[in-house]
Amino acid sequence: MITDFEKKVYETLKKIPKGRVVSYGGLARACGKPGAFRAVGNALNKNPFAPEVPCHRVVRSDGLVGGFSSGAEKKVKLLKKEGVEVDKNGNVRDFGKRLFVIR
Repeated sequence: MITDFEKKVYETLKKIPKGRVVSYGGLARACGKPGAFRAVGNALNKNPFAPEVPCHRVVRSDGLVGGFSSGAEKKVKLLKKEGVEVDKNGNVRDFGKRLFVIR
């Protein structure tokens, strides 16, 4: 069963265009729950709508790629396929330019 909050996370995440990323906290704020970044991560971990809901576009607020249910290497491959470069330490290059702010 999908909760109302999870539905909100998935719908909001679909607004992130290819080649851009959002932080867990940014996604939580956009969903009206600014402190719920861990709940966002939990919702993404059980995302039943991938790849239509692109959970690989959600990264840590410091620019690190972070976790992924299929493994961080898979997440990096998906991001690179969309034009997001990730360095050898797992940081999104040009993070400030790649960060998408949901309004």
